[in-house]
Amino acid sequence: MRISLEEAAARLQNGEVVAIPTETVYGLAADATNDIALQKIFTAKQRPADHPLIVHIADISQVTEWVTAFPEVAVKLAKTFWPGALTLILPAKHHVSRVVRGGEPTIALRVPNHPIALELLRLSKLSVAAPSANLFTQLSPTTADHVEAGLGEGIPVLDGGACQVGIESTIVSVVADGQWQLLRPGMISEADIGKVAGRPQRKALSGHTMDKAVSTPKAPGQHALHYSPRTPLLLFKDRAVLLATSEQLINAGKTCAALLIGDGDKPSCHITQLSRQPAEVAEQLYSTLHQLDALKVDRLLVELPSDTPDWAAVLDRLSRAGFNKGV
Repeated sequence: MRISLEEAAARLQNGEVVAIPTETVYGLAADATNDIALQKIFTAKQRPADHPLIVHIADISQVTEWVTAFPEVAVKLAKTFWPGALTLILPAKHHVSRVVRGGEPTIALRVPNHPIALELLRLSKLSVAAPSANLFTQLSPTTADHVEAGLGEGIPVLDGGACQVGIESTIVSVVADGQWQLLRPGMISEADIGKVAGRPQRKALSGHTMDKAVSTPKAPGQHALHYSPRTPLLLFKDRAVLLATSEQLINAGKTCAALLIGDGDKPSCHITQLSRQPAEVAEQLYSTLHQLDALKVDRLLVELPSDTPDWAAVLDRLSRAGFNKGV
């Protein structure tokens, strides 16, 4: 159900959920100060209650409404990368809802870099929690059509076109003494963060973990199985092994489709080939996986990019999409 900007603002003010566009992915938004509205997000997504939500604010001046400390390192990061695909995790004020915090003592904040999202925040005079507008662990939506396909046409959607970044924001935790840690890679890289912060990240902070197998994440998007299509998916570090697996499946009477990165030999099944440019692949990744998922083949075969800093975000999303399914 497509709605106007004005209707979206009114629905949010009335405690309803609305799917909204951002530059990363579409989010399922609700008033971040309304626990009843927030619970509707968890219900619609079938999301565990102990998973924190990212609160989207209109500008940096609103940070102090939510946090007990805004360290200078975090201020520098916000001034450099906001509006944009960076989420900061900071110590939360006591009044901040435990629902939005997922029971954690911290709050996740970002200013989205999408004109419609920003206008909605200003028009509604709200800050909104907005996790990806999809069922928990499934593929994130980068178009309004993806939202309706995943959550049903009964969800009101503010259509802002295709998302330009295409994968979720980088998440960085900053504690009161200014130490920082990368909790989720995104298109703003660890090197980008370190350059602005003026110091390398601290590898272990109390209350957080970078262990991909942790079952109760302390930051959004850290569940071991996440961003996953409905079709069974296999991941390949080696194109030759992918080709051999494709032939084995075809010989066994199975159907498959392949997602390839860059030029090279191709399997005889249906293929989609993306470039070797990380930003281009990130923008197209979920949309491509949605298209392949819609083919309803028996297996999706996905080639992994190289394990280098430029590819960290794409590799993270694919590794979670095919958790325990690498070849």
